[in-house]
Order: sequence, then structure tokens, then C-alpha cells
Amino acid sequence: MTLELRRNGSRPLQIGHRAAPALAPENTLRSLALALEHTLDLVELDAIATADGHVVLGHSYHLADLTQGGSRGSARRHSLAELQRVAPDVPTLDEALELIASAAPHVGVQIDMKEAGYEAPVLAALRRHGLIERSFVSSCFPRSLQAAAAIEPGLPRSLTYPYDRFGAARRRALLPVIGAALLAFRQAVPYRIGRWLAGSGASAATLHYALCTPAVVERCHTHGAAVIAWTVDDPRVAETLSASGIDGIITNDPRVFDHRAT
Repeated sequence: MTLELRRNGSRPLQIGHRAAPALAPENTLRSLALALEHTLDLVELDAIATADGHVVLGHSYHLADLTQGGSRGSARRHSLAELQRVAPDVPTLDEALELIASAAPHVGVQIDMKEAGYEAPVLAALRRHGLIERSFVSSCFPRSLQAAAAIEPGLPRSLTYPYDRFGAARRRALLPVIGAALLAFRQAVPYRIGRWLAGSGASAATLHYALCTPAVVERCHTHGAAVIAWTVDDPRVAETLSASGIDGIITNDPRVFDHRAT
């Protein structure tokens, strides 16, 4: 039995973004442990691959991301051992999944693959820890979702949009520019989302919350696809999205959900 992302009138899935970065550094075991103390249905973990083929948690290959600003440069050519010398708090995907499997048997997993090419070890890790039936994968890259489908045809797959390659959404100075761009995107997404879903073989769309208009939700549901909004840290926005029929809400701060009925 696979994870059902469509909620069909039930409350949206509650998902911790990169574990719980409002409580502890993102994509770390400490952040994950704190996330699991809250009323989450799933935790979202970012996955990248080291130069020697190991999968670790990380939003990008920028050492500034992986060390919370402690180092600069790129980790792209680092082996696992080299990376962990520079960024000792970066866990392997196996370590994170082991924690989830042992500490929270009721919590599912969203793996966001930041590049294409390492789908097989990601899916092997989910299966190794007995989590494949309560997981889904997401990516901005259709070819990554297609590769995942070839390995695990029954695994839910979500197409992420837009692609924030440089982490602009986390830079306060750029928020006015981002807001203007998202306003333009809002007009186009309802007319394009069906084609994007079909082309990627996705069963869900993971969208910036500003794009999750009633028209987009309705269009995705017409195509049989779930809609999951990122990243929502305001309880009022979460309530508005819930009323729109959204299927999942991703947050940096799981306390956003603490007042909600489970």
C-alpha cells in the first residue's frame, strides 16, 4: 500500500520542511528529532550525493548551506569523509531514515532530490528502512521523477515549481522581486500545470504557496493530482490554504500546526 497524497476533504498533510529549521539547523539529526516531537504527518528532507556516491542531507552543494554559514565553497567534489570533516553535522540519508523508522513509525517521508542522477540509492535507502510505503519523492526535474518511476512505479512523485536554484526565497532583500515574479506565475500556472504533470509523470504538484490559488488546486485535482504548498510559516496562511482544498502544507516551524486538530 502506498502513501495517499490526495486528501479528498480531510485536513491537509502536515509536513516539516527540512525537518524543523525554526527549531534547529535544517537537514540535521537534531532538527529531525525536534520535528518528530510535533504533530507532523511527514518530514521533508533534501538529498544530495557526495562524489563517492553516498546520499546525504543538504539543500545544495554550497558549504555555506551545509555548515550554516561556517564555511564557503562547493562540496560537489567532496567524498563523504571529506564532507563530514568540514560539515560534521551533515547526516547521511541512512542515518536520518533510521531515526525516523525507530522513533516515529507513524511519520512519513518526503525526499526532495536536488538534482537528477541518484534516484536509485535514495529509493534503496527508503526500502532498506521499511519506509517506501509511507514516502514520496519530489523534484524540480521531470527526468528525476521519471527515473524514480522506472525503479518504484507505485511510489508517489511530486513536481516542484518554481525552481529556486540559488535559494532566493530565503533572502529577505529579494522578497519584493520574488513576490512580483510569483504574481506573474500565478496567472500562468493554472493553464500549464496539467501539461507539466503529464510530462513528468507526477501524481502531485509541490508549489510555492503563493501559486496555490483555488484555480490551481481545482486544475490539479481535475488531473487526479494532489497539491502541496511550500513553505508556510504563518498559521493564517495555513488556514486559508486548508480552506482551499489543498492536500499538504510544508512548514519550517511545526508549531504552526500545534493548535490544529489532528
